[in-house]
Amino acid sequence: MAEATYFPRRLILAGAIVSGVLLALGVHMLGVRYGLDLGGLWRSDSREFMPAGAAIAWWLIATVGFSGGYFTADLMHSAASGQIPMRMRQFLVVVGVLILAGAGQAASAPSPLPTISGVLAGLAALCLGAVMAFCGAHFALRKA
Repeated sequence: MAEATYFPRRLILAGAIVSGVLLALGVHMLGVRYGLDLGGLWRSDSREFMPAGAAIAWWLIATVGFSGGYFTADLMHSAASGQIPMRMRQFLVVVGVLILAGAGQAASAPSPLPTISGVLAGLAALCLGAVMAFCGAHFALRKA
């Protein structure tokens, strides 16, 4: 039987971070369409300390970035040896659908957020997704 080969650790980390960031940005784009935006953090017109939609968006982006990084790193670690479980295949299908749906939503209409608030929210989602995807990939590789 052939010896199992594995991807280099840095390649797995890079791929997992990219996947987690794309997922986080896709969820951010979808969330903005449904009123869950990080832009609520920088609004001065609301009397609340932090709008609930911004808090939910923050946790949703962090969760999706972490799980995207974790599952992608786990998938890349086991892909070279040909051991891709059915759960991972289903995850890849969900990732593709989510990214395509987010891109379609973003391209279909103008953003409901003001320009500066939208840019800051996008950068915050990008940074949060990158950090959480790195953490998820790191934990997946420590486990393996």
